[in-house]
Amino acid sequence: MKKVLLFSLSASLFLVSCGSSKSVSTTTNTTQSSATAVSSSSSKSTYWQQSVDYKMEIDMDVNNYQYQGKQKLVYTNNSPDVLDKVFYHLYFNAFQPGSDMDARLQSIVDPDGRMVNEVNGEKQSRISTLKPNEIGYINVTSLKQNGSTVKHITAGTVLEVTLNKAIQPGESVTFDMVFDAQVPVQIRRSGRNNAEGVALSMTQWYPKLSEYDFEGWHAYPYIGREFHGVWGDFDLKLTIDKDYVVGGTGYLQPNPVVKGDKKTLHFKAPNVHDFTWAADPNYIHDTMQVPNGPMLNFFYKKDLPAENLENWKNLQSKTVEMMQYFSEHIGKYPYDQYSVIQGGDGGMEYAMCTLITGKRKFGSLVGVTAHELAHTWFQFLLATNEAKHEWMDEGFTSYISDHAMDFINKKNADNPAASAYRGYNYLAKSGKEKPQSTHADRYETNMAYSITAYNKGSVFLTQLGYVIGEDNLKKTLKQYFTDWSFKHPTPNDFIRVAEKVSGLELEWYLTDWTMTTNTIDYGVKTIEGNTVTLERIGEMPMPIDLEVTYTDGTTESIYIPLQMMRGEKPTTATVMADWSWAHPTYSFKAKKAVKSVEIDAKNIMADINRENNTK
Repeated sequence: MKKVLLFSLSASLFLVSCGSSKSVSTTTNTTQSSATAVSSSSSKSTYWQQSVDYKMEIDMDVNNYQYQGKQKLVYTNNSPDVLDKVFYHLYFNAFQPGSDMDARLQSIVDPDGRMVNEVNGEKQSRISTLKPNEIGYINVTSLKQNGSTVKHITAGTVLEVTLNKAIQPGESVTFDMVFDAQVPVQIRRSGRNNAEGVALSMTQWYPKLSEYDFEGWHAYPYIGREFHGVWGDFDLKLTIDKDYVVGGTGYLQPNPVVKGDKKTLHFKAPNVHDFTWAADPNYIHDTMQVPNGPMLNFFYKKDLPAENLENWKNLQSKTVEMMQYFSEHIGKYPYDQYSVIQGGDGGMEYAMCTLITGKRKFGSLVGVTAHELAHTWFQFLLATNEAKHEWMDEGFTSYISDHAMDFINKKNADNPAASAYRGYNYLAKSGKEKPQSTHADRYETNMAYSITAYNKGSVFLTQLGYVIGEDNLKKTLKQYFTDWSFKHPTPNDFIRVAEKVSGLELEWYLTDWTMTTNTIDYGVKTIEGNTVTLERIGEMPMPIDLEVTYTDGTTESIYIPLQMMRGEKPTTATVMADWSWAHPTYSFKAKKAVKSVEIDAKNIMADINRENNTK
């Protein structure tokens, strides 16, 4: 069969390559249909997830940035519940004066600098000054359920739909929608004519069905954070100016239709939970094949400065290395293409692609690509609800991308996440920390959100390696991918995988680290001859790795298990008796006179006061 990859089209360019256009890949062919309930060895038959298939026809006017849309959506209720309502996200409605996003920009003490202007020394929301022809909107003009008009109202960025007939468990229904929309001036993630002159960055651009799961509906207003979506197949016919080069999600089908000044491109994307595209008449489109992997596509503007053009060329082989690293250390990338696209306002991950700004030094360009590509595994394939569990999204991504960069750049750092530890330590002592279980929109400051999601999330994984052993952590990540890719895992799902791999009880670790702001602080209290007494000062429990130096100059590694772990990690150290959390001190007799001891000599435990770790 032929395989058609998403490549660029312009008046003079039509790029198609060979292979399958139907399946995700031979890897993904083994996954279940998106229209059925999903189970796995870890989740068994108790797990279910909804599915949705989109067919859309979009006619884009590149002169006024408005587009007309038709959407046929088949929604399958795999839940055990009867649904009398459904909800759609209308993300572009956020980019209007007076929106929730606008209001939050004006109330938060440290707004995103990309979204504000300085006016007379004051920060002013850019959204608040948008003119009618600059705002974004999605206006639903018609909606039918199985052919009958259905009641719907628009509430900001959410379309509330009251069904004519409830959707029964196991039932599929069809929604037909007609809508018109306008692309906003680029302010956050989506938009037109970004700071680098990219014409269209089309992310979160269509009416997107909200997720319903075991916790109910997740019809969050779009205030500025992250996303959650339903797995399914996408079929898009995009009509646009024939001179525009298009890249993004999915596989481009052959034989585009050209009529006058416009062309119609047909894309298919199997088993994804989002669809993104970008377009510009001045895109260069390069490709590079990953051995035994996907075709990589690079879309960037030909009018970039010479240094930046060279950086984009040099980025391509590095991206091959990144793709290979992530596939080896987490799980094989299951699609046939991935695109790195100049666009947006920084870096953001999407289905089979990322949008990043392109005027960067080489190190920055590689770094942002590594991070956004890593998101393909941590939030896209392992599709956590990143609005509720942003630390699993950003933190896990930061962890693996830091390790990938360390490997590719041959740094061999003792702890590639060292900067994440510094960030977490700062936040823990600042008095502004909130639990990681906080909804992404509920943080009082962007600073607290960022450090909690990125840094503390990364420390969670690195420190888990300290708790269960590095080899067990590596096995856990691979097993997590095997059990939960193409699903919606929760924090508990991840920690249960770690428990099964390690044989240890870890609920305490998940609870203290993610649901509280308890800190870790262990100290050396006294050394008297060969008797060593340690103390727990912080509220969060941990096992202890201890390095003992004896008066005769010899050393010994000692491991003190945490009793509530109900076991020990693999270690070559001398294993001592368990330490119960309720006891604030712990004493043991060494085999000879002790000169000094050090708790966690490798600095992997996130102890907020290391000054008392040595005596």
